[in-house]
Amino acid sequence: MNNSQGSVLWFTGLSGAGKTTTATAVLQKLRERGRRVELLDGDELRTVICKGLGFSMEDRFENVRRIAYIANLLSRNGVDVLISAISPYRAMREYAKQQIPGCVEIFVHCPLHVCEMRDVKGLYAKARSGEIKNFTGISDPYEEPLQPAVTLDSAAASLEENVQAVLTYLDQKIHRFHHMPGKDAI
Repeated sequence: MNNSQGSVLWFTGLSGAGKTTTATAVLQKLRERGRRVELLDGDELRTVICKGLGFSMEDRFENVRRIAYIANLLSRNGVDVLISAISPYRAMREYAKQQIPGCVEIFVHCPLHVCEMRDVKGLYAKARSGEIKNFTGISDPYEEPLQPAVTLDSAAASLEENVQAVLTYLDQKIHRFHHMPGKDAI
């Protein structure tokens, strides 16, 4: 991470996988390191910037386009951006990576049955009963990333272990850039 360009970490996974929990903990650690960091949470953005969008494939893509645009603006102004958004289709995540220089895809893996057990809002139950249509993992697909930069397992690893995995990835990325001729130190 350099001072002129912030990093963008895109946390993807099923509802209830632990994306926002993990991203929030990473945010705290980066702030402790003196970084300027913002968290773009998919659920929050849907109530403001993405209000009115549904869950059709087209609306989901528009949601990702808006999130990518905001992340790019923040990043190019030196802010590290953590995004917590299901972003269920590979094509939409690829779009985000094309639009945002250095976007890092982080897959928060969690088995569906564990996500359902964690569901305090009862969304999975409503999806299974047909009350909610196009629900990712039930009546709409989630395409797991094929080659994410980082894979976290929120069912098998602790929050602290997952946060450390993200920080280790960032530290190694920084270290790698320090030794590349002609590259600015990050």
